[in-house]
Amino acid sequence: MTARISLGFSVVVTAALFAWGAWQRRWIADDGLIVLRTVRNLLAGNGPVFNKGERIEANTSTLWTYMNYLGALIGGPTQIEYVALWLALPLSVAGVVFLMLGAARLYAPSLQGRRVLLLPAGALVYIAVPPARDFATSGLENGLVLAYLGLLWWMMVCWSQALRSNPENSTDDNAVSRVFDGWLAFLAGLSVLVRPELALIGGLALIMMLIAARGWRRRVLIVVAGGLLPVAYQIFRMGYYGLLFPGTALAKDASGTKWAQGWVYLTNFDAPYMLWIPVLLLAALGALLLTTRSRPWWIRRTVPYNYSRLARAVQSPPAVVLFILVSGLLQGLYWIRQGGDFMHGRVLLTPMFLLLAPLAVIPIVLPDGTKFSRALGYQLAGVTTVLWLAVVGWSLWAANSPGMGYDATRVTYSGIVDERRFYSQATGHPHPLTAADYLDYPRMRAVLEAIENTPDGALLLPSGNYDQWDVVPAIPPPPDMPPEERKAYIGPHTVFFTNLGMTGMNVGLDVRVIDQIGLANPLAAHTARLEDGRIGHDKNLFPDWAVAEGPFLKTYPYIPRYLDEDWVAQAEAALKCPATEAMLTAIRAPMGPRRFLSNLVHAYEFTRYRIDRVPLYELLRCGLEVPPPRNPPYTGMPAAGP
Repeated sequence: MTARISLGFSVVVTAALFAWGAWQRRWIADDGLIVLRTVRNLLAGNGPVFNKGERIEANTSTLWTYMNYLGALIGGPTQIEYVALWLALPLSVAGVVFLMLGAARLYAPSLQGRRVLLLPAGALVYIAVPPARDFATSGLENGLVLAYLGLLWWMMVCWSQALRSNPENSTDDNAVSRVFDGWLAFLAGLSVLVRPELALIGGLALIMMLIAARGWRRRVLIVVAGGLLPVAYQIFRMGYYGLLFPGTALAKDASGTKWAQGWVYLTNFDAPYMLWIPVLLLAALGALLLTTRSRPWWIRRTVPYNYSRLARAVQSPPAVVLFILVSGLLQGLYWIRQGGDFMHGRVLLTPMFLLLAPLAVIPIVLPDGTKFSRALGYQLAGVTTVLWLAVVGWSLWAANSPGMGYDATRVTYSGIVDERRFYSQATGHPHPLTAADYLDYPRMRAVLEAIENTPDGALLLPSGNYDQWDVVPAIPPPPDMPPEERKAYIGPHTVFFTNLGMTGMNVGLDVRVIDQIGLANPLAAHTARLEDGRIGHDKNLFPDWAVAEGPFLKTYPYIPRYLDEDWVAQAEAALKCPATEAMLTAIRAPMGPRRFLSNLVHAYEFTRYRIDRVPLYELLRCGLEVPPPRNPPYTGMPAAGP
């Protein structure tokens, strides 16, 4: 009874603190608005795309995109930004709750019949870190990731204990029912749709289930339940988008390595909060609990002999604890290897969450004189309490930490900023939640004015002046167009800008919004990663390509002077490279059975394809003829006379 009351109190208090803290820091990131632009296109019937007529998967989390779409359908005409907010916050809190329930379930067998208090420890550490509260909303999939991992952890703990707890209630010689195995396998299989790198976790869980399962029918159930949906979506992705993974992974070269930058990112996350302190405290608590447990975790009842030694070892609480810890380490190594992110702390929250799972709550056993003398029992309880109070003290300090301090909103050599503070400062809104809030970001109101002032269409390039855009006019309509058609004519508009979310959500769906780093620009996505580029922004396509690609005027005085007519002409010629044309046709040609099958067959080839960002070098790579220069190079000699 004491354990249940203390656990219930701990869960309610921790969840309330996390929800309150996250609400105090509520916001929607620019990247969160990218997701919502895709949702707008889905609602408009344009498909899961960022720009109409161009099949690019601009969102990393497939499941998060469609959850927002379903929420928008149910919510009706409400602003979809609030759909994202009210999905993310409850999911984040639910993730922490499941994390605590899983840890409590882990300890339950060894604490039966004992008076014990279950108090939050690792869960407090997680919610104390400011980025955890920042990204509990943000419009990104972090809340979904927490809920997914917390639920998977809790179900895996239940699965591990079933073999020792209820072997007599098993079906077809398996310790858990078909229904439970099916749902657990389905949940594990969803990992790749939550975020692609989570396949390392879901895949490992499925392998453990297959090893422990008895009978081919149960193994078939696990394979079908775990693999049907992700495999079906992978076939859809390859046929629809012509890629093996989301376009964001292609844009950021997710398989690349930047170990040095990853170390910078890790230290940037650790330094403001001195995370080594809770690491040491929790390690000491873990060692103390392990050495003083009243009964081994893995002894509950006799395990059936029809299970092999390997199956018994895999379907056990120690194996599940090892599974969650190894998963956390793998996630951390993956992100450090890739170089981390440009958002302070964001991508290391997942490995941190996983590593804290076994100690999300800790038991403090009240002495009863059964295993230890009362004197020794009080001493052990006292040491555990002191360590727990130290965790609480650190959590209070970290929760009120200034974080990155003065560098929070400045892009320094590290390339890492506190995104929430950056956008709060840049927009003047303490809680930028809607696309309308981002109209106060530099250039945003100006882009709407520029589109309105160019009814014949234009390419808009960011100017050095935050209140205006450089305009490259579209090719005008034919002069013999009938007056009634001319009056209704609206030319094509393209905006070339890094901040895709706020731009895409504030302009109409008929406006093409592309970037130089490749999240929504297929040409930029297929360039090579810059080794010294800012992390997360380490592709940079020259705007000359945007002029060359669109129906825009391509010579002076219609293009800005910082562009080069020859580069534009070379880029236009380079677009005729057969392999580049095939890649663009895969995502722009009308979708039908033949196009789908062709994309499916060539998805690997399209995923590997790279172009050179310098038009001249791209012409040479593709073996195309270089157009004659429009402006001969300066030689110092006077021009020849007639």
